Amino acid sequence: LDRARADHHLSVSARARDLTQLVVSELVTNALKYAPGPVLMELRVTVRAVDVVVWDSEPTVPAARAADPGRIGQHGLEIVKAVTEDLFTEQEPVGKRITARLALSGDPGGHGTGHRPQ
Repeated sequence: LDRARADHHLSVSARARDLTQLVVSELVTNALKYAPGPVLMELRVTVRAVDVVVWDSEPTVPAARAADPGRIGQHGLEIVKAVTEDLFTEQEPVGKRITARLALSGDPGGHGTGHRPQ
């Protein structure tokens, strides 16, 4: 993202950079923890967003668990859903591909307010 800002003069907020690191950490950690084989990660940067794309060899589509304030851990997918504009999973011939989209402006809704529209 720093290179996209420097080389292509894209506006990348500090919030977008921090949230991208968080999403990469959560998705890659889950893939390494639950998939039996290799994991691939790719960042796709456009003028307005970054897609964090993680492929792993486990075909099971993850689901966020019901809220439980007493639960220790296993909140990663909930966190990713809360900070991204879009999150979708595609089943592949082998495994699955999860794509999480974050606004480069740092505003998940792209409206300049820092909050999603109601």
